[in-house]
Amino acid sequence: MFNHVVFRILSLTLVLSAAQAWAEPAAEQGVRQVQEIINGRCALCHGANGESASAIYPRLAAQHPQYLAKQLRDFRDGRRKSETMSDMAQDLHDEEITGLAAFFSSKPAAARLRGDQELAAVGHYLFTKGNRWSGVPACTSCHGDKGHGTAELPRLAGQHPAYIETQLKDFNERQRTNDNAIMHSIAAKLTELEVKALSIYIGGLQ
Repeated sequence: MFNHVVFRILSLTLVLSAAQAWAEPAAEQGVRQVQEIINGRCALCHGANGESASAIYPRLAAQHPQYLAKQLRDFRDGRRKSETMSDMAQDLHDEEITGLAAFFSSKPAAARLRGDQELAAVGHYLFTKGNRWSGVPACTSCHGDKGHGTAELPRLAGQHPAYIETQLKDFNERQRTNDNAIMHSIAAKLTELEVKALSIYIGGLQ
């Protein structure tokens, strides 16, 4: 009986050791694959750590992983239209998308300087109080007091003002083909000055 128990324990130990030995290289391979995708596709526009190489591309650092993963799946599956990003995401597997989202979300958001202070003050008012005369709600009601968002709603703080402007205009014109229902109703009520002011204020948030 004793020998049988010992044999069972040894067998289980060998099985667990073999499983661990297989899992570790597989995990390492997954990390290498994600890094190759970042180096070969993402870094050119978004920077190696998600800080973005140009104001027209969004900063990905510190963005919520669930939100990043959803956007990548939407690009891949055609729910969000973008010739560049649809091509980049078309062959990504779910595991790779999860890895990319985890990587960029783990990177810290760099500090940003706020632009035109007078426009930023208008943006602060709109962001925190909205515009009751035109029916624009405060951005804080969805994206939080500091613009850090939630798992489902994007972090806005520190985003490139030019990118924020583009997205608001795309929501207004229904050129943004996903997540459009609520944001269209808001963006359609913003004046050009309000779009500019909000973008500058959001870009200076930490």
